[in-house]
Amino acid sequence: MPSRSTRSSASLAELAAELAVAVPQVVMHRLTRMAQAGVQPSARDRKEFQLMNDEKSVAFHESWAAMASQASSAQQQWLQSMMQVVWQPWFPMGATDSLAPLQVADVAMDIARQGLLPVHRQAVSNARRLNRIGLK
Repeated sequence: MPSRSTRSSASLAELAAELAVAVPQVVMHRLTRMAQAGVQPSARDRKEFQLMNDEKSVAFHESWAAMASQASSAQQQWLQSMMQVVWQPWFPMGATDSLAPLQVADVAMDIARQGLLPVHRQAVSNARRLNRIGLK
């Protein structure tokens, strides 16, 4: 896994690839643990199952908040470029540059990346933690 500073600048593809490795490990560990716990899970198992539920909720909300923030920032930049055209029409280059299809695609990828970061962070952290403690 990349260092924390590198991870923050990782591309969407890198985050998705790391997530594709971490998620099956976590799911396998937790499903095995559930099967071993049976109908009477231990206190340790109940704590892990509750943590699993809480983490999903927190990651979901962080993800949506991050995507909303990124989308809002992109909309503000777009509005600013539109206002420059309206208030300063004598400048030949302005808002039309910000509307290039590749730039719109980049904005969409940035929004998706911001949404994936909290999920990635939690899944990779869980994979490390669960691999360290193993199945007992």
